[in-house]
Amino acid sequence: MDELAYTDDEIEAARVLFAQPATFMMGAVKMDGMPPPILPEVAFAGRSNVGKSSLINGLVGQNHLARASNSPGRTREVNFFVLAEQLRLVDLPGYGFARVSRSVADKFQDLGRAYLRGRANLKRVYLLIDARHGLKSVDTEALDALDVAAVSYQIVLTKADKMKPAEVEATVAATLKAIAKRPAAFPRVLATSSEKGAGLPELRAEIARTCLS
Repeated sequence: MDELAYTDDEIEAARVLFAQPATFMMGAVKMDGMPPPILPEVAFAGRSNVGKSSLINGLVGQNHLARASNSPGRTREVNFFVLAEQLRLVDLPGYGFARVSRSVADKFQDLGRAYLRGRANLKRVYLLIDARHGLKSVDTEALDALDVAAVSYQIVLTKADKMKPAEVEATVAATLKAIAKRPAAFPRVLATSSEKGAGLPELRAEIARTCLS
């Protein structure tokens, strides 16, 4: 039996958990402005147009909890959302955009890196990758930073509904191969679609297992 597989009970328990109230807590621009680390947290990272807000909204079944933007690079805070008063979902500033100055980009990406290094209650980072493009060089920099921070991370492919199933499978396989020797990478890649809901039950179950088991 696959030890990483999710049972029907886990899928259902996670569905019930994520159907409970999820609220925006705060946005922080400095480490000392972040909430006390009293609840387990999972963070979402990725390129600025990869669909982080849509994924968070899809997970909790709300259209407007996390604010999506048509202007890449607008998320310049670490945004905290509380789910069922049991755990926090954290939206980190995006990377890989070209519409802001390098100095501004460095400022809020440094905030994200400081969060990764200094958050003792952080259970896992979900690194979002556009399934249509796979891992790019800018994503490799993020993988390196996560390995250095020694934070457990798992790759989640987004927008998988834009591809044929065989193409998604090939991208999953290629991604697994690329992270096989990375020390902090979790050995499972999830393919998701915020629009169609594909993969979200499994991601909910993974988050619940990581934070609450």
